[in-house]
Amino acid sequence: MAKRTIVKMPGDGIGKVVLDETIRVLDAAGFEADYVEGDIGWEFWCKEGNPLPDRTIKLIEEHKIGLFGAITSKPKDAAFNELAPELKEKGLVYSSPIVGLRQHFGLDICMRPCRTYKGNPLNFIRRGPNNTIEEPEVDVVIFRQNTEGLYGGVEWSNPPDQVYEALMTHPKFKKNFEWCPKEELSVSTRIFTRKYTERILRAAFEHAKKYGYKSVTVCEKPNVIRETSGMMYKLAQEIQKKDYPGIALWNTNIDAQMMWLTKNPEDYGVIVAGNMFGDIVSDGFAGLIGGLGFACSAQFNPESGIGVFEPTHGSAPKYADYETSIVNPIAMVESACMMLDFINENKVAEKIRKAVAEVVAEGKVRTYDMMKMAGRPDVVEKGAASTQQMADAIIAKL
Repeated sequence: MAKRTIVKMPGDGIGKVVLDETIRVLDAAGFEADYVEGDIGWEFWCKEGNPLPDRTIKLIEEHKIGLFGAITSKPKDAAFNELAPELKEKGLVYSSPIVGLRQHFGLDICMRPCRTYKGNPLNFIRRGPNNTIEEPEVDVVIFRQNTEGLYGGVEWSNPPDQVYEALMTHPKFKKNFEWCPKEELSVSTRIFTRKYTERILRAAFEHAKKYGYKSVTVCEKPNVIRETSGMMYKLAQEIQKKDYPGIALWNTNIDAQMMWLTKNPEDYGVIVAGNMFGDIVSDGFAGLIGGLGFACSAQFNPESGIGVFEPTHGSAPKYADYETSIVNPIAMVESACMMLDFINENKVAEKIRKAVAEVVAEGKVRTYDMMKMAGRPDVVEKGAASTQQMADAIIAKL
């Protein structure tokens, strides 16, 4: 059987080191693949004016599967200032390359599991009855609609006349914003479509059914954002009643959910939300299982079979310059396991997850975040494992 080809996209900062160490783990687990490198990130924005070059898009079109490290994103003015001088007169505007990948390939389903590792000193604990200490086991999977909502990119500053006139036809816009000069106005849209809202909901219910979760929670804000959040919850009710009557449907508001996730996180199974609220609630739950060093994600299009797998942390450029890398690679390793699941290499994925769990439970090798240290260059001298040493420990278990 021919080897699969994986497009590896290190990106920026710590993305490079965590991806390299993860590929070492994949090799040690017996996953055989060829890797081709795709250019993406800040470097290519600065020197080419495009953080997602067409050559990278073509690689993903050809090979379907991407492993992605991390990117650096900066505000509009800072991005412009770092462009090569010869590009500054071309009217280029920076946009996130990972958002660009999602939009271009229709990677509308984003999946972010948050599961407790036994023995992780960063696990959430709470005070129980009679002054006892409880450590609830978190096993939550967030399904985040990935291509619509606030991240859809339909927005304006000083909107064109036809947009402004259309907005003025809405009585609440006219009442509340007519006073504002058009050139002082910025507008972002939140667009939900029935097709892709239904698709993310069905993905959430199917996952709950396949893996035995008892509930699906729609985490939105339908009491205020009545049209978009309201449509998602109404569709969820229809889908659950018709096709998944054995799975409970819960409805929470995003603000209340962020309070409840530290009160009773063990009660939740699958959570589904639009883009922004899914982003928020997944980071909240990630905090309960150890933070971004343990937060993995998958984004994929079930029709095309294209998937990109990445940790949810950023590029952390200050750590990238350290002589010895100190960052935790587990989120990247877990993202690679999600890739393996996606391409039906489930046995290899399970073997890696078991090795990671054993390392965490044993507690002999811990990165600086697991030792609750500040991320300084000298943490390895003080007993924290480097990025490579953590990967070495996982490989030793394999």
